[in-house]
Amino acid sequence: MRSRRPAPRSALPALLLLPTLALVPASAAWGQGGQGGHGHGSRDGVATVTTDVETPPLYDDAEGGSASGDDPAIWVHPDDADESIVVVTAKEGGLRVYDMRAHELQSVAATPAPRADGVDGRFNNVDIAYGLEVGGETVDVAVVSDRYNDQLRFFAVDPDGAEADTPLTEITAPGLPFLFQPDREGVTSEHTAYGLAVYQPDRGPAYAVVTQEGTTRVATVRLVPGGDATIGYAGARHLDLPASFALPGGSTWTPCEEPGVGPQLEGLSVDQRTGVLYAAQEDVGVWRVPLPLGSGTPRLIDRVTDFGVHDVYDPETEECAPAGGASQEDAVASNPFGGDLLTADAEGVDVWHGPGRTGYVIVSSQGDDRYAVYSTTGRNRFLGSFRVAGDGVDDVNGSDGLAVTNRPVGTYDEGLLVTHDEPETGDDVEAGRGDATGFSYVSWGDVARELHLAVDTRAGNDPRFAG
Repeated sequence: MRSRRPAPRSALPALLLLPTLALVPASAAWGQGGQGGHGHGSRDGVATVTTDVETPPLYDDAEGGSASGDDPAIWVHPDDADESIVVVTAKEGGLRVYDMRAHELQSVAATPAPRADGVDGRFNNVDIAYGLEVGGETVDVAVVSDRYNDQLRFFAVDPDGAEADTPLTEITAPGLPFLFQPDREGVTSEHTAYGLAVYQPDRGPAYAVVTQEGTTRVATVRLVPGGDATIGYAGARHLDLPASFALPGGSTWTPCEEPGVGPQLEGLSVDQRTGVLYAAQEDVGVWRVPLPLGSGTPRLIDRVTDFGVHDVYDPETEECAPAGGASQEDAVASNPFGGDLLTADAEGVDVWHGPGRTGYVIVSSQGDDRYAVYSTTGRNRFLGSFRVAGDGVDDVNGSDGLAVTNRPVGTYDEGLLVTHDEPETGDDVEAGRGDATGFSYVSWGDVARELHLAVDTRAGNDPRFAG
């Protein structure tokens, strides 16, 4: 979810920039995308799935350690499905680790980064890298973006999973370089490491894909062993996605943002078999980006509903509103350029990996509490939308990050979807506390049956199980 931040204090560094990618004309790039509004799962036929499992509330107040939930990742135990775990970010509250019943196992503080100028962290997104070589051993690692230090942090996953006393232990190499900023003063702008996904090709090293808060920049870094059984990264490459778009008729549209801020990207996931990055640009839509960066032309596969609506920023309210005084609803209704499946912000993204190269891209439509599903093949055809209702717990609202696995974990024999929930409004929320957030567990089998999708546990997004 967007948080308003001050304008940067210094220009972004030119260091390590790739040549600007030659994009096809914007009108063509976005015009060939997802077929919003077609098929059994169109906006007029949104399915509903239910859940009765959610994590305890996190509170963004002093008593709660300024914990604000954002993004989950699922670690699949290699032998015992019951001992799999869910790792989530809580921003200034660090990380939380939950078992398959959503019980908290561990709270990891956002301690200062291991660097001479390190400050307390702000952990934004998380993903899992499997089978990294660390100190002569093979280790699974939770990879985390740290906004306040503009870097990645690494946490070894204990092979006992939910049975371990401390499932996560930090193994971040000291003195890692900033990902986007030239120095600590630049880091204070908070245009720093934001969205995150891990990419592990069949051969070669593992990579992390990272976005920059408040800009359209995406970076990749290679994960490398550090000294003393630690993990670091090297070989940063950067790519800027568009901030403005040519519309049919000759006009240009730029998403409305506060001064000094661009239309940022956060939700990321990589199709591990094809090397395609799916990236949600919050006020624009969902991109398909070939990896390595610069190896192909990005394509916008779907657009948010107000794509093309000319808004104006109001400094008093710190909000954007349509030019000319029209209501947002009327402006969207009369807008010929937007999609009809994603209501800004387009947020969490993950890939469900099926057999071969088939699978699904799941995207959270934060503005209307829904999720859109697209095929990973061909032109990324839209397959259906759903919402998550609570059964004895509150409905899922304002979802940010999400994670999905097709592997059996815990009692979820047909796979698991974990999604962020904000605000958390259930009976377990304490009155008078700071903003409450949480995460809900949803059976993938339930989603698949509602949308007539596949349930197949033979192949997965964990390289140990890919087939």
